[in-house]
Parts: sequence; C-alpha cells; structure tokens
Amino acid sequence: MPVKKEREFAKEPRERRYLSLTVNGQIHELEVGTETDQVDPAHTLAHTLRETLGLTGTKVSCDHGACGCCTVLMDGKAVFSCMVLAVETHGHQIVTIEGLPEDDPVIEAFAQQSEPGYGTALQCGYCTPGFVMASRALLNDNPKPTLAEVKEALSGNICRCGCYAGIAQAVLHASEKMVARGVGR
Repeated sequence: MPVKKEREFAKEPRERRYLSLTVNGQIHELEVGTETDQVDPAHTLAHTLRETLGLTGTKVSCDHGACGCCTVLMDGKAVFSCMVLAVETHGHQIVTIEGLPEDDPVIEAFAQQSEPGYGTALQCGYCTPGFVMASRALLNDNPKPTLAEVKEALSGNICRCGCYAGIAQAVLHASEKMVARGVGR
C-alpha cells in the first residue's frame, strides 16, 4: 500500500476579520483573532464590554449565567453577557447601563427606593446594573407589570444583600413614572 503524503499548506496570510459591535448607539469595529488585542473568538460579550471597550458598569460575578449581574440588553431583550460570545453580537444592538439616560425612570426609581416596610432597592450596589437592565427589558415589553410579573422577570438575578422587596417596588414605581410621562402606552 502506498503511503499517503500529508498535504502541505502554504502559510498564507489570514484574512482579517472584524466584528461590528454596536453598543449604546456607537459602532465599534473590532478585529477578531487570537493574535489581536481586541476580540479573541472565545471572548464573551461581558469581557469585551469591560476589557476592550472600558464599559465597566456591566458587572461580572459568577461568569456562568447564574446571577444576572452582567445583564445587558441585546435588541431590547435582557441577556446575560457572560453567556454570549462577542462574535455572536455582530449586527445586534447592545445597551449597557451606561447607555441609559440619567433620567431613565428605572434608574430614578432604584435611586429613590427606600420605603418603610420595603427597604432599599440597592445596598452594596454590585447587582444593581443587572437588575436595572433586566427591569428595563421588562418595562420595554410590559410597561404596567404586576408584582408577580416583576418577580418572574427578575428571577434570574441575585441580590446577595437581599433587597428583593425594594427592587420589586422600584420596578413598580418605574412603571408608574413611565405611565405618568406617557412612555409605553
């Protein structure tokens, strides 16, 4: 039997690949490859947002999709950015906590929430960006949620300080603010 020779491949330069990442309305053209400083094909969206783009408002806690700290919006829907590869986001719209306006009703409601009997919507604040973004996604789809719908929508997020009652109240207050401003009717 004749011995098969392995094919010899010429070492041709690889074509450069780019990721067009739209974050908070700004387009970022990032080079993809293992030899680049920008985006390794194995980088998560969370890593790329924080380490490449410097958007550190997105927090990473578990890095396994179990806590919700890294929640961002992708095309208006809440996603755990630690569970999405950056290269999967090509052509999608990403919004981080930095992309929300300061007068966003959700941000205002979280900052103002400290009702007796419900407590605060934030204590250490580490989980807050993820809760805010998950709440924003809920209110984008359902501007007048019930308490049960709020609890269901936020069930993928964990607050280690135990501020759940205050967080739920903040979302309901954000809903009221939106309705009063004529948003989401």
